[in-house]
Amino acid sequence: MRDALIVSALSILPRERLSRSMGMAAALRLPPFLNRLLLSWYVRHYRVDLSQYQGELEDFTTLDDLFVRRLRAGARPMSTGARDLLSPVDAQVAGTGTVNADRIPQSRRHDVQLSTLLAGPHPFEGGSYAVFYLSPPDYHWVHLPLTGKLTRWTYRPGRLFPVFSASADMVPDLFARNERLVVWLDTQAGTVAVVLIGAFGVGRISATFTPLLSNNKEAARDEHMEKPRVLERGDELGAFHLGSTVILLFEPAQVALDIHQGQRVLVRSRIGEVR
Repeated sequence: MRDALIVSALSILPRERLSRSMGMAAALRLPPFLNRLLLSWYVRHYRVDLSQYQGELEDFTTLDDLFVRRLRAGARPMSTGARDLLSPVDAQVAGTGTVNADRIPQSRRHDVQLSTLLAGPHPFEGGSYAVFYLSPPDYHWVHLPLTGKLTRWTYRPGRLFPVFSASADMVPDLFARNERLVVWLDTQAGTVAVVLIGAFGVGRISATFTPLLSNNKEAARDEHMEKPRVLERGDELGAFHLGSTVILLFEPAQVALDIHQGQRVLVRSRIGEVR
């Protein structure tokens, strides 16, 4: 009931402007005493285990610094199987399955049209998908699930509905309506898409391969790489400036996923294998 009320209230508020304001507030350099109070509250409220991350509390000069904190060496060892697919994030698995009639499930009540989500045609009909939900205390960096050439990327500005389960149940086509960055990779498993979906809050996505910052009044973009950039399995791809959702998409008969809905996964752990 509480989550439903939040979604209903946010549906009539200017979420994009509120999120930009929250982003500006998160990036403010407060006096050290106030900054420590704010960060201490965040760590305590969301039960963030800082022992897994680089730096101590006083090393983070803003709340945004804390959002995009990096892992300590060895905190997330990489699965070593030559054909292993890696989890791109620390997250809960929201769903896995097969793309059917250009749609994948968004929640128990709604599907999302894949061609709308990806802003164009795709090779994933009959292929596999996995949806990962990142909550506020999670590590917010997104990593490569396998080695590949970054051939193009697509950015679509949009709304910033929350992405937790109650919101996904209430808002049709939520994933395709929210801000999103789609990264296209040419890999040993064929074409793979990594979709980063923004959410209410700070609402920003940053990437390692472009200075673009979402929810910053940027126009829609479709960028084809003249010289595809090789990205290695486990490399950083981008970061959420607060939690959100990642979707992985694979062509038919290319991968076998061995994760299930509700499972907790850690970045660089095995989630399946290339066939």
